Amino acid sequence: MGPMRRLTPLLVCAAIALSSASAHAFFNDDEARKQVAELRLVVEALTQRVDIVSRNQLDFANQIETLRADVARLNGQIEILANSLESAHKRQQDFYVDLDNRLRKLEGTGSTGTPEANQATPAAEAKPDPQAEMRDYEAALGLLRASKLKEAQASFEAFTAKHVKSPLLPNATYWLGLSLYQQKQHATAAEVLGKVFATWPTDPKAPDALLAQADALVGAKDVSGAVKVLETLVEKYPTSPVVETARARIKTLAPKKK
Repeated sequence: MGPMRRLTPLLVCAAIALSSASAHAFFNDDEARKQVAELRLVVEALTQRVDIVSRNQLDFANQIETLRADVARLNGQIEILANSLESAHKRQQDFYVDLDNRLRKLEGTGSTGTPEANQATPAAEAKPDPQAEMRDYEAALGLLRASKLKEAQASFEAFTAKHVKSPLLPNATYWLGLSLYQQKQHATAAEVLGKVFATWPTDPKAPDALLAQADALVGAKDVSGAVKVLETLVEKYPTSPVVETARARIKTLAPKKK
């Protein structure tokens, strides 16, 4: 019995120690589980954020692609419109040139009311050659129709210098002015176009020349001068086909006069 009494306290102590160790181990497991659970929540939250960011990036990428497609489409439309505008300008130029050709063929070499053209040719002067005049005129018009503006300018200048008595002179001067205008030589173009009205006021080209002169003056930053020219057109040629265009431009330009 003596030895058993001595073992009992030891057993009790061992049991207490085991109980404490078990409790401590159990406590550590609970903490670990708690931490694992918390970490899982953090991971899930991070995963959700990654998913959101990924979706946003995908949305942004899709939006960028859409914008790029829109830009490409708009650039295509701009190019189409630019080509259409250029074609329309070319057609308009061709129309006026062809119309001019037809009118001149109908008129032949008759007088346009130019005093110089109606004067008798002195015996000492070389007799005008209508065929040569028409040939030179048509050649200059062909250059203008082909948009060879510098060459057309030179050809019309040569024509006006060579055929000073030609009934085609008002038209040649008009087209010379337009070739200068299309080269953005606005001040010179306005001066040349002004000669048509000043020299041949009864010629059919005079109203058109005034309208073109106004455009050239606007290009030269002389809005007041352009308005005055347009007002002259309206006053002198009230039945002209271009008079309504002149009136509309006056309304547009008048408030800009300084």
